[in-house]
Amino acid sequence: MVPGGRERDPSRPVFVISVAASLVRVHPRTLRIYEDEGLLCPARTPTNIRLYSEDDIRRVLWIRHLTQERGVNLAGVRILFELEERLGTRILETLFDEANASQPDDDERAEYREPRGRSAARQETR
Repeated sequence: MVPGGRERDPSRPVFVISVAASLVRVHPRTLRIYEDEGLLCPARTPTNIRLYSEDDIRRVLWIRHLTQERGVNLAGVRILFELEERLGTRILETLFDEANASQPDDDERAEYREPRGRSAARQETR
């Protein structure tokens, strides 16, 4: 419960663009681009100011994960979001969970690291 007897509603638009951008560590222009691409649809005040909800913030984090960690372009992100909506399933969360489960932990990753001398020698030959 939030003070005042109101429960927190993650779909309630409360963040102006500068605050939303700060929360997800992007430039406000990035949020406008996501909106232009149809990936976000923030609410608008009567004076046309964009307001973002916690759900919008979560969506931006997914977009950034898919583009930066998984190499998906914005058109691909849009398709993934559309598929989720059409199928009514959480495709992205499932893919994320599967990817994390299949990644080796730190001890296993250490076995696959290149020996220190080889990477330095490889750079010298370039």
